[in-house]
Amino acid sequence: MFVAASTDCFPGVPLDEALSRLVDLEFNRVEIAIRGDGPGLRPADVLADVDKVIAQCRNTQRLTPVAYAVDPDPGDNYYKQFAACCKLAKATKVVTITVRSGELGTPFNAEIERLRELASMATQAGVVLGVLTQEGRISQDPSTAVVLCQQVKGLGITLDPSPFICGPHKGEQYNNVFKHVVHTQLRDTAKDKMQVRIGQGEIEYSRLITQLSMVHYNRALCVHITPMAEVDHVGEMRKMRLLLESHL
Repeated sequence: MFVAASTDCFPGVPLDEALSRLVDLEFNRVEIAIRGDGPGLRPADVLADVDKVIAQCRNTQRLTPVAYAVDPDPGDNYYKQFAACCKLAKATKVVTITVRSGELGTPFNAEIERLRELASMATQAGVVLGVLTQEGRISQDPSTAVVLCQQVKGLGITLDPSPFICGPHKGEQYNNVFKHVVHTQLRDTAKDKMQVRIGQGEIEYSRLITQLSMVHYNRALCVHITPMAEVDHVGEMRKMRLLLESHL
C-alpha cells in the first residue's frame, strides 16, 4: 500500500495548481478527478483531444498518477467520454478508474446495465473499475455495493468508509466490502458529520489498513479532504499523510 491524494481536495482549482499544492505537501502520488464542473480536467476535454490530455497527465510535477475519478457528462457522449478516459488511463499506466453509482431511486436493473457497459469498456482497456461508496447513492449501503460487484463482472469498490459511519447505514458492519476494494478515498468522519478534523472522528486507520492487508490490497490510500471553514486545510492534509504513512 502507498499514500496518495486526490485533486478533489482542492475544488475550484485548476489541475496544474492542484498538483503544485500536492507537491508542496510532499505527496508523490495523485488521483486525478475528471469532472464536468469547475476548472479542473473535464471529460469533454479528454474526448476532444485525448492525446493532449495524455501529455498533460504525464507532466504532473513529479507526482505519479495512480487513479482517475471520472464523472462523465450525462447525455449522448457519456460512454464516449468514459472510453476516452480509459484510453487516457491505459496510456498513463493508471490501473484504476472510479465512477459514482446511480442516485437513490435509480432503477436497479438500469444501474446494473450501465455498470456492466462501463466495466466491459474498462476491462478491454486493461483498467479496473471501482464504484464509489457514497451517501445519497445506491452504493451507500455496503450490502448493495457488494451485490453490484457480484452482478457486474470486473467491477470493484472504491471504499470511502465515511457513509458507513455517518450515513443512513451507520453502525452496520461493512467487512464484506473489503475483498472487493480496488481503491480508497479517506478523510476522518464523525457519527454526525461527514468530515471532521483528523483525530476527531470515528475512523480507525490502523484497523482499516489491517483489514485491507488481510485481503492483499496493495494500492492507494488516497487522501480526500475538502476545505472546512476555520480549519487549516493544508495542516489537515499534512496530518493525514503523516498518519497514513505511520501505519505502513
